[in-house]
Order: sequence, then C-alpha cells, then structure tokens
Amino acid sequence: MLNLAVVLEDSAREVPDRDALVLGDVRLSYAAVNATANQVANLLRSRGIRRGDRVALCCPNLPWFPMVYFGILKAGAIAVPLNDLLEPWEFAYHLDDSGARMFFCFQGRGDLPVSEDGFAGFQGRPDLPVGERGLSGFQRASSCEHFILLPADPTSTGSPVANVEEFWPTIKDLPATFDTVATDPADTAVILYGSGTSGRPSVGAELTHLNLLLNAICTDSMFTRAPHDTYLVALPLFHSFGQSVCMNMGFLRRATLLLLPRFEPRAALALMEQHRVTFLAAVPTMYWALLSVDGAESYDLPKIAANLNVAVAGGAALPAAVRKGFTERFGIDILEGYGLSETSPVAVFSRSDRLIKPGSIGTPLWGVELKLVDPNWNEIEGKGPGEIAIHGHNVMKGYHNRPEETAQVMRDGWLRTGDIGRCDEDGYYYIIDRSRDLIIRNGATIYPREIEELLMNHPQVDLAAVVGVAHEQYGEEIKAYVVLAAGPPISAEDLVKYCAHARPGGRYPRIIEFRERLPMTATGKILKRELA
Repeated sequence: MLNLAVVLEDSAREVPDRDALVLGDVRLSYAAVNATANQVANLLRSRGIRRGDRVALCCPNLPWFPMVYFGILKAGAIAVPLNDLLEPWEFAYHLDDSGARMFFCFQGRGDLPVSEDGFAGFQGRPDLPVGERGLSGFQRASSCEHFILLPADPTSTGSPVANVEEFWPTIKDLPATFDTVATDPADTAVILYGSGTSGRPSVGAELTHLNLLLNAICTDSMFTRAPHDTYLVALPLFHSFGQSVCMNMGFLRRATLLLLPRFEPRAALALMEQHRVTFLAAVPTMYWALLSVDGAESYDLPKIAANLNVAVAGGAALPAAVRKGFTERFGIDILEGYGLSETSPVAVFSRSDRLIKPGSIGTPLWGVELKLVDPNWNEIEGKGPGEIAIHGHNVMKGYHNRPEETAQVMRDGWLRTGDIGRCDEDGYYYIIDRSRDLIIRNGATIYPREIEELLMNHPQVDLAAVVGVAHEQYGEEIKAYVVLAAGPPISAEDLVKYCAHARPGGRYPRIIEFRERLPMTATGKILKRELA
C-alpha cells in the first residue's frame, strides 16, 4: 500500500495540535484537517465513489482545498484539480475528459478574511462567480453525477447557488474517522490539466501516488529546514508547483501553511512580517511584484529577512535582475528550479547545501536523470544546446486517454519537455528558452529570454516579454512588450538602440510596445500567446 494521504495522516498523528492551515483568524490543526478529510472520504464512499474513480475540485487557496484533496485520496479516488478561472464550457470539457463522477466547486474566488467569524470570513468575489460557472459546466457535462458547493460561509442556511448541495451541511454529521483505501504506488493519484485558459482543450497528466510522494520527499531533502517551518502559500494549489512544493512538502515537514487565496504583494509582505514566514515558493513575477510594489518600506523588511530561510522559484525563467534585487533587499538568494506538471513537477533544483550558480536551475533530484536531445531523440553530446529530456520516478504515467499525445513526448521512460537548455561541466543545467517561443528571423534562431534579460537590466524597464511577429521579408521580426519602471521615461527608439548596441548582428528587437501590465495566467506566467 502507498497512498499520498500519508503526508497528512502522519503529521496529524505526530503533531495533532499544531496549526496546519492559517487563513486570517482561522487556525486549523492537523487533527482538524485530517478529520474533515475523513468526512469527505466517507461522503465519497456513501455516493458510490470507489478506487480509481475521478473527483474534480475547483477551489482557490482556502482550507477546503487540502481537506477535499486528501479526502479524495483517502477514498482511493483520483483528484482532478481545476483552475478557478475556467469558463463553463471548459469546466464541462475537463469533467468529461477526466470522467469525473463528482465535482466540488467553490462559490466564488476567495479573498482574505475580513472578520473573526472563522469559516464565515471566507469571502467570495461577485466578479468571479466560480460556483455559477462550475455548475453551468457540470450541467453540460455528461459523466458527472454530483455537484457539491464549497461556500464562502458554511454557517449560512441558504445556498447562494440555487438547487445545489452545500459542503458543510452535507458532511457535518459523517464520521470523522476513515480507513484509508490501500492504493498501489503505480495507481494514479491526480490528473493535472494546464494551469491557464488557452482557448483550446488541454490534456491531463496522470501522476501516481509514488510520483507525488517521492517528489515531496526528494524536494524536501534539498532545502534547509527550520525547527517549525511556516510557509506562505501564494502559489495556486490547483497547480503542480503549489501542490507539491507547498502543500505536500509542507505537510510532510509538519509545517504551518499560511494561505493567501489571491496573490497581492502588500498582503504577502504583511503576512510574511506578521507570521514570521520561513519558506517562500513563488514564480518570478511574484518576486518581481514584491520588489516593485509601492510602499514596501512601510513593512519591517529586516524582520522578514531574518526569518526567511528559503526562497525558491520555478514555473518560468528567473530574470537575473529580479534575483539580484531580492538578494539585496532580503539578504537571501533565490533557489531556482525547474519542472513541469508531467514531472510531478520538480525535476531539477538549486540546493541550499551546494554552490548556487546564478542563472542555473541546479542539478537533478535524487533518482532523476536529464539529457539533451535533438528533434529525433538523438542525445546531444557536450554542453548543448538541446531539448531537455527527463527520466525518473517523477515522470507521469502518460496523458489521460491520450496514447498518441503520450507517444509524442515519451519514449522508453524519457519525457521530452519542449524546453531548450544546456549543461555545464559540473552537471548544472540552464534553461535557454521554450522551443515554441523561439524566433526564427531571416534564418537565425533567436532566444527571447536573452533579450528579456537584457531589457530588464535597463534601470528604466520593470518587466519585459519578447515574441516573434510575422514579417514578409524576414519571416519573423522581434518585438518586445515593456512595462516601464517608475521614474523618467525612455523612448522606444532609445530602447532599440540600447539593445542593438548590446546585441549586434540583428539579434535585437526592432519593435517596442509599452504596456501598463502584461497578461498572465493564474500561476503568474506571462501569456506570450496573447501578446503574439
């Protein structure tokens, strides 16, 4: 038997009274979270959900998420976490594609509590009526049988969405004990779909109990521990990075998880100061926001820096300017890593106990191998560049019900990632760019990340994204979208000259467009496809 729910159950047994989840004034112990997860498992069993059945979950970073997630696993079922920004047709697609029989959906995307009323403080946003959209998707889906609403206020006697079951009244009289179903290590535990809305259907990566448990254990071994860690959980838990590095690894460490339902840099700084956060995992745009937010000096930054033991980044390339700025402000280097949903997600990371090389994503996890390949799967000798391929205990079983798509990216246990990288003589890996983001201008291959790094090193540039746009003569032309920093403005012409001087030979943007902000996914990745 091997069930990922052990990371919660073991901590509930060893430190039952320790705070597992904190949201505003709400503090829930490991024993309380485990008890509610047991009630969820009993509910699933009562509705005929059995080992291997799929159960969907759509919820921001609120206590409902881990309670339901681990309840699903305890019942031997497969969790299908969904982005809370999906449209009704997308909910219907994901429910049908996964074959989900039950759907737990939050009423409205949550903000920080505004009262001291416990669960009653979970506020929904009327501009993001997730429950209504989720219900509409459920009604369109052909396979799903049960819809359970996760409300903003479970003490309310009436549901804000008509004619649906509410979570708390449904489970409150069920037993708080449950014998976890014995699952095999190779059983699928979670099906993960893409984090953003793309306008086209996505495929679900099947991750096993062994994939996810070993990923939490091996990742945990790479970072310094505090006697009692406090995590700021700002990454969405529906995404693989938040699930594995924050929730699963946090519960494995018996840490206290400080939930932030919607990332806002001032709120993050306030929580880091108040709760003495020791561990921060974020995507680069979150670190950028913490550095660029107005009024940061009003927070006790030395206190935050004194408590912060580990800061890790993943999900996208970390700009050198952001790394440097964070180190100067908080006195700690950001440990950069790499992975994707298909690798549970962590495959490579910089380590607390080894030399940190700026710009590197570090070295592979224990039991994980990397190599560089060409488009025909031939291994590239030397340092590259080449497409990164990954092999190990973290690689998914495959895409759910998609054998052809699985065969396109997997061969002999190896997964090709679509990312272009290189390796140095010490075995450290570096990401150059996404293969799909490469620009071919007049026959020359251009790596957008290199230009973005150059732009963000300019003192008058705050954020940049580089894409290729169609051009009659050259095939593609290089275009940069730029968010300017506070202070004296700079013209597009001067920025082009700056880049041309630093990158002669045509490898610089000819077109600059200024924006107040750049489009991003719920996980903080810049949506280049919208820009392009």
